[in-house]
Amino acid sequence: MVNTESSYTVDDNVRFINSTVNSVYELVALIPGSDIILNYLKESYQHDPFRVLLELFLVFFAIKYMLAKRYKPNDNSVKLTNKEIDELVEEWQPEPLVPSLTAYDRMNLEKTPVIIGPQSAKPKVAGHTKPLMNLATTNYINLVASEQIKDKAIKTLRNYGVGSCGPPGFYGTIDVHMDLEKDIAKFLGVDEAIIYAQGFSTISSVIPAFSKRGDLLVVDDGVNFAVQKGVQISRSNVRYFKHNDMEDLERVLEEIRVDDLVHKKRLTRRFIVTEGLFANHGDIAPLPKIIDLKFKYKYRLILDESQSIGVVGKRGAGLTDLYNVNAAEIDMIVGSMATTLCASGGFCAGSHEIVDHQRLSGQAYCFSASIPAMLAVSASEALKVIQEQPNLLTELQERVVSIRQTLKHKALDPLVEFSSPDIDSPAPFFHIRVKPTFLKLHLKDDETAVPREDEERLLQDVVDECAYQGVLITRAKYVAEQEKICPRPSIRIHATTGLTKKETEKAAGVVKAAITKVLGKWRR
Repeated sequence: MVNTESSYTVDDNVRFINSTVNSVYELVALIPGSDIILNYLKESYQHDPFRVLLELFLVFFAIKYMLAKRYKPNDNSVKLTNKEIDELVEEWQPEPLVPSLTAYDRMNLEKTPVIIGPQSAKPKVAGHTKPLMNLATTNYINLVASEQIKDKAIKTLRNYGVGSCGPPGFYGTIDVHMDLEKDIAKFLGVDEAIIYAQGFSTISSVIPAFSKRGDLLVVDDGVNFAVQKGVQISRSNVRYFKHNDMEDLERVLEEIRVDDLVHKKRLTRRFIVTEGLFANHGDIAPLPKIIDLKFKYKYRLILDESQSIGVVGKRGAGLTDLYNVNAAEIDMIVGSMATTLCASGGFCAGSHEIVDHQRLSGQAYCFSASIPAMLAVSASEALKVIQEQPNLLTELQERVVSIRQTLKHKALDPLVEFSSPDIDSPAPFFHIRVKPTFLKLHLKDDETAVPREDEERLLQDVVDECAYQGVLITRAKYVAEQEKICPRPSIRIHATTGLTKKETEKAAGVVKAAITKVLGKWRR
């Protein structure tokens, strides 16, 4: 007997499914372009049914992924109540914007002299009733006190105002700037010169303007911090040679030459970088020997004359003047106008091509406002005074010899050493450093060497004693954490024609007595 109720139920279900499918098909068919999709599915099913299943799986997976909750890696955040948030806010202590000063930093700030009024050979210093004789200034030939320069600067200020407010290549160059460039070029005996607004950034801009990644710099390891920054910014390959050691320089150049031949390296731009008068050491580079090696190994030469310009040589034109060398043999002569020339900024002198390249590639030239007109005129007038009054350089050399002779006393031999001991050295300054043998005799039981900070404090005591006796001197400042080879702590003594010969001898005597007194009592 057949179960009719059951058969009717199956038929009804089949009819329902068919009608539903037909209805869905009719609805899909009403959608524009649906026939193309349906034909695609039919053909795909007939020829590759697995492909349809895979595509449907990917569609459903994509829909599920897009609708799923976003996942954050390491999302271990804890939800806090408002009360807990308030408690945390009350407990929070912000970190200081500037780290707290160490005892050494406070000492440096407190001991920095504050000059009241204009700078001079005998400035008034805060905390002292009488003016101090100044052996801490780069005002070597006392052009700061020149009435001729002052009058010119004041007239220029009234005519041109304070500054140009624009870089040299964009409304920043005026006639006095071009006049100064011509004056510098003529003074040094080169084709052309270019001026920068900051002395420090001059050499640190000139080097990377010519030497790029892949080029080679052979650098004296005693160069000043500004040169070091220029070398670093250039991202060039760097080889250092021992300070003022020409045998070591030749060794480095020969090693590079042999290495190039062995590995068949491509030719790149190559430079020797050194100072004329070293700021950190007070000695002078043997320029003729450097030039010989430059031509022998086919290098270009960058010479920083920041300390020597205006004071070294018969005319004050620097090392080319001192050694009677043709300035054209040096590719780039770089210098500061903030020392002897009593202005600010710097310059680079050389051939037309060297200067023209910097007008587009010198970063400090292109992106810094040009030097104020009154300072440009001051530098031009300073060059004029130096050329018209060569006796100033003779007087300066007399002051230098006088100071050196006084401080070369036998009583100081066991205590200190000089960076450039030659009494007849034309350098207008020198460094005084405590002798290592003296420091070794005064080690504490738990010390293997005297800490640098203790050595700095010892020298600062000498500076304070000199100030008390009426003489202004200063410790040399170094960026110890960033220097390539940081020099030992020192006192830097400068000569100036602003003091008479008798005053200079008196000031040197005060320095000698202060060294003897302070070091004699140290760690007793």
